[in-house]
Formats: sequence, C-alpha cells, structure tokens
Amino acid sequence: MTRTPTHPSRPRWRDQRGQALSAFVAVVLSALFGVAGLVVDGGAKSAARAEAEAVASHAARAAVDASAFARATGSTLDVGAITAAGQQVLADRGITGQVTITDGVVRVTTTTSARTVFLSLVGISELSASGEATAVLER
Repeated sequence: MTRTPTHPSRPRWRDQRGQALSAFVAVVLSALFGVAGLVVDGGAKSAARAEAEAVASHAARAAVDASAFARATGSTLDVGAITAAGQQVLADRGITGQVTITDGVVRVTTTTSARTVFLSLVGISELSASGEATAVLER
C-alpha cells in the first residue's frame, strides 16, 4: 500500500511569499540603481557644466585681452583676431564653442559632454552640458 503524505513538502504559501520577496528585491534594486545613476551621472554632468562655464569665461577674457593689447599698441581693433583669441582657448581645452562679438560685447557659448556610468546601462552613454559667458570690450 502506498502512503500519501498528509502535507506537501513545500506549502503553497511559501512559494507565493518567495515570489513576492523576489519581486520586492527586484524593485528595490532597480530603484537603488536609478538613484545611483542620478547621483553619479548627475554629478558628472554638473562638473561638465562647470567646466564649460569656466572655459567660456576664460575664452571671453582672452578675447577682451586681445582687444586691450590692440588698444595698448595703437592698432585698430581686429574683430577676427579678437574672435581667434577666444577660439584658441576653446581649442586648447578641447571644448566646442562659438565666439561672437556684437555691439562691443564678446559672447562665448560652449558645449561639452560627460560620459555616464550607470545611465549607460539603459542606453544613455553621455549627457551634454553647456556654458556661456560675456565680456564687454572697452573702447
């Protein structure tokens, strides 16, 4: 005669509890990775934006210095040389940007990017950042 167990070896409530716990752990880990991505990659973007703004400021200052040199030597203001001085700073730092002069104001806009660590797991490999600075040419 074959004996049937009165209770199964794995109760049904245990299986359901294990599945619920697995789902909970998956949700919590996803949230933790999301927060880590925001903190780490957001910090990298913030640093890239600060660098873009600093380089823009430096390039604007270099353009103003070029105009001051032209005035000090009695040369006429050469817009091309002033713009080139700002562009040289951008090239030296490896940041793309634009230097424009309008109504005696030098405006420098820069663009750079930061590579991501955690967000690359969801297909975002880099975050862009930009900076802007202006400086007034003395007459």
